Amino acid sequence: MPISRFFACTCGFVFSLGLLTAALTASATPPCNGSQAPVATGGHVIQHAVIREHSTANHEVRQVVYADAPKDIVDTAVGAGTFKTLAAALGAADLVATLKGDGPFTVFAPTDEAFAKLPAGTVETLLKPENKEKLKEILLLHVVPGNVYAADVVKLKEAKTAGGKTVSISTEGGVKVGTAKGLSNVVKTDIKTKNGVIHVIDAVILP
Repeated sequence: MPISRFFACTCGFVFSLGLLTAALTASATPPCNGSQAPVATGGHVIQHAVIREHSTANHEVRQVVYADAPKDIVDTAVGAGTFKTLAAALGAADLVATLKGDGPFTVFAPTDEAFAKLPAGTVETLLKPENKEKLKEILLLHVVPGNVYAADVVKLKEAKTAGGKTVSISTEGGVKVGTAKGLSNVVKTDIKTKNGVIHVIDAVILP
């Protein structure tokens, strides 16, 4: 069965990840639409592929969605289930599309518990439309252009953020990142995504 092209696709909130199309011969018996099956490509068998089909004017097309393909930063954070506040904040600040872009980006991601440490009412206030720019300023303090892995972070004293400001980095008593307002502990490192890397922190970085 000749393979004509390869590109990416998923459904719902998950961004496009992989699409394989193939013209089917009249005698071929394709898998059922929506079925799951291993797929051979380039001499390798890829597991957890969902088969979908649709018809064009001249032939049917098989679409293979790779369930285990790498996700982008936003989808990885959402899928983890511990960054609900961060996801809501990214949406309110119109930064979702940015962090779904090509990147690469390094994100110091505060957990829901980290946001809960802020004074009562702070998150609710920041999520209001009139505070969009302030929220964006805070969130961009957590984003550094490029892939900065743990091995690189420990060699740095500071890093320039996507918002143009600088965050300090300390390795005394563990790796910490932040500003003069306070340092956050890096509690988990090197969560790789298709457009960057996530490091989990235990407090929100404030300007």
